[in-house]
Amino acid sequence: MKLAKSLFLGSVAGLAAVAGAQAADLPVAKAAAVEYVRVCSTYGAGFFYIPGTETCLKVGGRVRAEYQYLEPQFREDASIGFRARARVALDARTATAYGLLRTYIRMEMDRNTGVYNGQAGGFGTSPNIAQAYIQFGGLTAGRTTSFFTNGDIPNENITTLRFYDYPDVNLLAYTFSFGNGFSATLSLEEGAFAGNRLTGPSAFDPTVSVAAGQRWPDLVGNVKYAGTWGSVQLSGALHQTRSNVLVDGDFEDDFSDELGWSVGVMGHFNLPALGAGDALWFSAAYADGALGYLGFGSNVTGVGLSGATGTVRSVPVVDAYLDVDGDIEKGRGWQVAGGLRHYWTPTVRSNVHGSYASVEYSGGTLLSDFDEWRVGVNTFWTPVSGLNIGVEVLYANIDVQGVELEAEDRWEGRLRIQRDF
Repeated sequence: MKLAKSLFLGSVAGLAAVAGAQAADLPVAKAAAVEYVRVCSTYGAGFFYIPGTETCLKVGGRVRAEYQYLEPQFREDASIGFRARARVALDARTATAYGLLRTYIRMEMDRNTGVYNGQAGGFGTSPNIAQAYIQFGGLTAGRTTSFFTNGDIPNENITTLRFYDYPDVNLLAYTFSFGNGFSATLSLEEGAFAGNRLTGPSAFDPTVSVAAGQRWPDLVGNVKYAGTWGSVQLSGALHQTRSNVLVDGDFEDDFSDELGWSVGVMGHFNLPALGAGDALWFSAAYADGALGYLGFGSNVTGVGLSGATGTVRSVPVVDAYLDVDGDIEKGRGWQVAGGLRHYWTPTVRSNVHGSYASVEYSGGTLLSDFDEWRVGVNTFWTPVSGLNIGVEVLYANIDVQGVELEAEDRWEGRLRIQRDF
């Protein structure tokens, strides 16, 4: 019995050894190499290499909840509004033999109610490709902030100031970098944002457009210096206004065209002696036939007017108008704006800011000259990195010449809660 048991166990062990040897002779499939995401520190925090490429990508975004009170001028006006805004941004960068190749996309979506319905962003859900551009060396092509403005300005106004406040436009530009903080940019930009706002002769309603089609883009240029102390930029723009009304009925001699222009200076100064992060900024511009570069849309809202034309809700703002002979007469204006940012603690800061603007026409028109000033103050609390909770109050006053005002001033307040990531 013991002999049989020993023979049985020995046979099993032998079979196991043979099976193991045969298995060892079989080919073994190697596991595919795992490609881990690598951090890309070349362009700052948040970038990582797209697997299998040498392109660095940063994914960011923002969620903003905002609540506004706007002093009503008429009973049917809403006085409160709610806004929810979402932003998604993608920044892809690749180092090449010709310099940096960058692609940037920023998408914005708004959900607005109440007083926000009459402001930029519309009402309901408003998706928007705010920015989408390619940079290659000094070339910038696509949609981004106009080069008329100085993007380094540390303004943190929530409500509107009357200065050129970072509009996004479609453009084709080239930036020359001279080193030591000096640069210059030449840019071809869409003129539609500036308006080409041309109204009919004084006998007509000044809100009726008689503008002809755009023939060439606005030409924008700047010279800029940026250093550790701050930055300063001198900008200029040329803007064409064209009429579709015959001057004297002669098709050969012909329609009226005028060239508008604007020049501006913007800058800021860091104030470390006052406090870490403190800064002072300023802006000034003059425009002749290109009032969009002062920060105006097609009208100034928020005033109750009464006069020969009845009660209206806004003051029209146009680049130019036709006189009784059909010739283009340009509107002119100027603005100054500025602000101060101060950190009370590393997590609490306040901003005081204001603007003044003046617009005038040559007379003989239903358009009204006006002066407007705005002043506001806000305070932000940043309890954790990327989260800002702020409240702002702004007072606006407008003086329209030759028009009786039911209300020439207005108060506005906003609460903003914003998370950037």
